Amino acid sequence: MHADLNDLHERYQKTCELWSDRRVEIIDGRIVVRELPTIKHSDVVYYLMMQLVPILAERSWKLYMETSLFLSTQMDRYQPDLIVIPDPPRLWDSNHIHADCTLLVTEVVSPSSENDDHVVKPARYSAAGVPLYLVIDPRQGQARLLSHPSSVGYTHETKVRLGEALRLPKPFDLTLETDVFQE
Repeated sequence: MHADLNDLHERYQKTCELWSDRRVEIIDGRIVVRELPTIKHSDVVYYLMMQLVPILAERSWKLYMETSLFLSTQMDRYQPDLIVIPDPPRLWDSNHIHADCTLLVTEVVSPSSENDDHVVKPARYSAAGVPLYLVIDPRQGQARLLSHPSSVGYTHETKVRLGEALRLPKPFDLTLETDVFQE
């Protein structure tokens, strides 16, 4: 198993170098290379970021986009669309932040990532200790906030239609306006 993990990590690093203009992740033990996000996808991330900026400045938190997460002992390596972390971040290496030190991880669903963002990643993020996982799905017209991570998955889910308010619990204590996330 150790040799397989080293081989996967080597292939991942080489793939990252080869496809530096793409998003490269290890998802469920497979290397996934995706096109960079569309303008609409980037708009959703931007509108979320703009709602978070006041609280980030107030609490000296940082927001990163397209940054890789280290998911503890799991082989997977994800690059979420947006993460919020306390400053300074706890690094695994120069390119990966420990997932369990995040405050919020967000994925904006695209057609090629639907199963991974809705099914695979929630289980992995929960097992890695990510406290809040926000999934924004403009195509389905919904946002899901998963919280209370455990080794078997998140134990709480709040789902809203885009256009409805979505409350982020503590430490955010913030209501997101989701109408700006609609297609």
